[in-house]
Amino acid sequence: MTLNIFFLRHGETVASKTDEFCGTSDVELTEAGKMMAKDFAVAYSSVPWKAIFVSPMRRTIATAQPLCNLTGLEMQLRNGLKEINFGKWEGKSQAEVNHQFHDEYLRWQSEPGWNAPSDGERAIDIARRSSEVIEEIDQTYKDGNILVVSHKATIRIILCSLLGIDVGRYRDRIHMPVAAVSVVEFNEQGPLLKKLSDRSHLKTVAKIP
Repeated sequence: MTLNIFFLRHGETVASKTDEFCGTSDVELTEAGKMMAKDFAVAYSSVPWKAIFVSPMRRTIATAQPLCNLTGLEMQLRNGLKEINFGKWEGKSQAEVNHQFHDEYLRWQSEPGWNAPSDGERAIDIARRSSEVIEEIDQTYKDGNILVVSHKATIRIILCSLLGIDVGRYRDRIHMPVAAVSVVEFNEQGPLLKKLSDRSHLKTVAKIP
């Protein structure tokens, strides 16, 4: 049996609807976001889960909770799964950031791997801290199914790291809508992407971008 890690982005928030920069801002799920979490739990409750690792933010905890309730598993919170820290850009729209931090914004857009938002984190910083969680999972669970509930940028950066894609290209190479599920199988040849950004489990709400 192989190790399979399921990566789930949290459900809808107000920030995901408005496309504001939201990393360290500890926002709640919207009502639609809560329904997305329930849809995921219902669809995936029959999977024989071994563990559930979760970013310690309210939106990710609320996304994982319905599945924890159905399976009886306790979520394991890890700071390494938090979203990118957008620093001074938190809560601002891209237009506002472009106006107020124009040069830094352009550098970040062109190469986010090595250029951080103003007082924020670079993609390589997220890759480093999230890789510690993936390594912990790989060392602790040699096989079975593990759920990781995290965030848009963080999951994309993890996937880039696992698949040998330059983490600086995470915004250009991988689409990751709210409540999307991606699956990576770890076998003798290394990480194998089995599913990317799937949302077929969403039944009670529209498949919001």
